Formats: sequence, structure tokens, C-alpha cells
Amino acid sequence: MTRVSRADTDAPLMGVPGADAPPGGKGEWFRGAGGLRLRSAFWTPSSLVAATPRGTVVLSPGRTEPIEKYFEVIGNFLARGFCVLAHDWRGQGLSARLMPDRLKGHARAVEEFLDDFDRLLDFYGDRAPKPWIMVGHSMGAALNMLSLETSDRHFAGAVLSAPMLKIKTGKRSMWSVKLAVRWNLRHGKAGDFLLDEPDDPFGHTFETDALTTDEGRYDLWRQQLYACPHLAVGGPTWGWLAFALDAGERALKPRALKAVSIPVTVVQPGDDDRVWKQTNQWATKRLSRGRYVEVPGSRHEVIMETDPLRAVFLAEFDAMADAVTTK
Repeated sequence: MTRVSRADTDAPLMGVPGADAPPGGKGEWFRGAGGLRLRSAFWTPSSLVAATPRGTVVLSPGRTEPIEKYFEVIGNFLARGFCVLAHDWRGQGLSARLMPDRLKGHARAVEEFLDDFDRLLDFYGDRAPKPWIMVGHSMGAALNMLSLETSDRHFAGAVLSAPMLKIKTGKRSMWSVKLAVRWNLRHGKAGDFLLDEPDDPFGHTFETDALTTDEGRYDLWRQQLYACPHLAVGGPTWGWLAFALDAGERALKPRALKAVSIPVTVVQPGDDDRVWKQTNQWATKRLSRGRYVEVPGSRHEVIMETDPLRAVFLAEFDAMADAVTTK
């Protein structure tokens, strides 16, 4: 058996002026389901902030989002005395892509993502101090919810931003979307872009594509993307849409929701045009210890919003952190 040295697991973290990686962190590779090489990063707060860390935040981004996009909020968690473990889901960031065309936002099965997440927790289990607080956004939050429904033994609490439990389908009915998904998968088109629309991520603008009302934060993310084009992900495939629909339907089963025993706060943007806020409110009510908080005026990415709007998210995190770290 070949022994892998810690140096062999080092992974890069990309920064630009104004959005550098917070100090105290290190990127690492780990092996996911099927042996895929996936990227993670772990930060420890400065001893000047906390002589002993209060615990660990496990941070799961949404679709297309790499670790780099969350540098600011990672800094917020570090300033509160927490270690932070962040990761790139398979198929995005610097983790292994699932298609030869790196811009295809593809997925195969929910189980692969959940297996990756379990392996991530095992990889850091001995290094990340407890209690653990789960933080996820959109796709990441939906997968987080599914993970909790299977077993919540690792975590003391969770704060989820706009979980992707039911995606909005525009002018198309959900019935017609599901029919189209089944047809395309049956005809071997799982790896094709939806409606043959690649969606060039480098052509996006604040006016047409922003999921936040904060232009400054949007521009910083664009600078990160241009500095490291390998981080980019384009439009979703039919396979990804099938995965997204399956993940949401499974997460919404009432019995599964009731099985989650830890406190879970869902922070839902009021002006979300990506997921149904009514569905997230319905799901939160069926959690044993759920709390639903809506943020009027916020678009889908509340963590990347203007200071007053993202302050609501941080306040909910603080309340959760105080609740689970108080002995």
C-alpha cells in the first residue's frame, strides 16, 4: 500500500486583490466516491481571536460555486472563533469534472454527492473540533438536508440558505419539465446542455445575471473567475436537472424531514427567482426543530448580499452558534 504524504494532498486556493484567501487556511485534495479527486480547504482561527476554537463550520456551496466565492463569509466565521471546512462538490470548482467539456454543469446520482460528503467528514473527522455547524447554500443546502435526513449525528445545528428543494421552472410547468427530462435521459442526452444552451459564464453581467443586489460583491466574484477560468461552470445538463429534481423530491418527504433531530434554520431570500420560498417554508415547518427566516429584498444569494441583508444571515448563524456552543 502506497503511503500518501500530507504534501501530496495540498490543493491551491485562488485569490485576487480584495478577495484573498483568509489567513490560517490550507487547500487539500481528498478522494470522493469512485476515487474522484475533490478539493477541500480547512481554516483555523487566529489564537488572538480564540485560544481554543468554538467548533467547526462545514460549508457547502451551491451549483457552480467554488470555495473561493465564499472567502468573505469564511472570514466572518473565523472572526467568530470557528474553524471552517469548505469544499468543492464534484463537477465544479477545482474538483474533478464529470464531462470532457469542463463548462458542462453535470451530475449523475444524488448518492454520489452524499457519499462524497460523508468521505469529506471522515477525512477531517479527527482534525475539526466539535461542535460542528452545517452551513449550505442552494444545491449545497439541499444535499445538506438529505445528509441530515440520513444521519445528523455529526452536527449540532444547521443554517441553510435558500435550499434547492423545489426549483423554479419559469413559464414551463413542472409536469412538462419532468417529461422533457425523462425523454432526454431515455434518448442518451443526459450529458447535453439543457435546450442546447451552453450559457457562457464569462459573458454574464450584473444587470442580466446577478443573484445579488450587491454589485461590488458580484464584481469581486467576477474578478476571481477571470483570474482562474478553471473555476468556471456553464449551464446545467439534462443529467444535472434530473439530479436536482430527485434531490428535492427526496428531501421533501415528511417522514424524512421529521427525522432530523438537530435545530435547523432556513434563511430564505424574499425575492428568490431560483427556488420556491413557499416550499422551503413548508419543509421547515415539518422539521422537528426548524426555524424559517425570510429576508425581504434579498435575491437568491443572501450570503453575497448587501451588508444589511447578509447581516440577517449572520445574525441567524450567531444565534445558532450561541445555542450549540453553550454548555
